[in-house]
Amino acid sequence: MALAPDSTVTRIGSRPCFGEDMTVRILIVDDHASFRAAARRLLEDEGYEVVGEAGDAAAAMAVARKSSPEAVLLDVQLPDLDGFELTERLIALDPALKIVLISSRDVEDFGDYVEASPARGFVPKAELSGTTLAALLSE
Repeated sequence: MALAPDSTVTRIGSRPCFGEDMTVRILIVDDHASFRAAARRLLEDEGYEVVGEAGDAAAAMAVARKSSPEAVLLDVQLPDLDGFELTERLIALDPALKIVLISSRDVEDFGDYVEASPARGFVPKAELSGTTLAALLSE
């Protein structure tokens, strides 16, 4: 899951975020337990504090209310609600929440939905890294 220098990471807008020396509290939302486990290991190894995991939108809302993450790594395709709608609901819960969308599909597969989303950006799952996430959260 390492990121190549000229990656296909899609940034959305230019919003202020975290300082480089802060530990970011993050929630991982993906319907595949194996991906959540791999993402957790990768992000914790790179200094993130994973405060929870969820496999669907309902669980994500519950965990977000309980754990107060600063950021969410959010799969676009969930079994009960798509990631775009869940992004809106999470932002309504906490307007300061920073969300990064992920998928095994390419950003082009989602048309204008990614750009219209209040999420910080989009990262293909295969290109996820702590550095990639930090770049999106720091804009």
